[in-house]
This record gives sequence, structure tokens and C-alpha cells, in this order.
Amino acid sequence: MSAGGAFGGNRGVSPVPPEKGVFPLDHTHLCDLEKKEYISCLKSSGHKSEKCRLFSKKYLECRMEKNLMAKQDMSELGFGKEYDKEASEEKQNGRIDRLKWFVDGFLKLGE
Repeated sequence: MSAGGAFGGNRGVSPVPPEKGVFPLDHTHLCDLEKKEYISCLKSSGHKSEKCRLFSKKYLECRMEKNLMAKQDMSELGFGKEYDKEASEEKQNGRIDRLKWFVDGFLKLGE
């Protein structure tokens, strides 16, 4: 028989608090729009979080503005200058894709 605790846990190891500490849940739904946009992006991208970084950043900024988490520099949360460059490139690529879609559709109308 094992000497583990409830649910198979090890009684000899004490729990470790989260690295960033405890932060309040959004019970009053102050950042619901940002959360829903992020979750929607995750679903539409096949849960590839790198494609939804802009929404993740907006959500974290909302939480900081509403005092639902400690204010931190976004670079400490993984949104540095490299991220800004990637985001602007993705935005530009999205514009090009939409323009191609529009032109292709317009040309098909003329056929």
C-alpha cells in the first residue's frame, strides 16, 4: 500500500504558491469582452495561442486597468519589442489576405 495522501498526493511535499501570487477572479465580468474575444480566437485558430497574442495582451491590459491583477510592464509578460514587430507583420499580412480575397471575388463577378 502507498503512503500517499488524499487523491494520491504526497503528504511529505508542501504546496508551493503560484509564481505571480493570487489575483481576484473577474466576478463582476469587467473584462468579459476581452476574454470572449480571446477564447473565440483560440477556437477559430485550432487552439494555437501564438495566433491570439493580441487578444491575450488586451485581456491582460484590461485586468491590470481594472485592478484584477498587479500592474506589470508587458515585456515582463512576454510582450516585448519582438512581439510588437510580429503583431504589425501579422496585421499587414491580414490586410494583404483580405485585399486578395476582395480582388478575387471582384474578378469572379466580372466573369
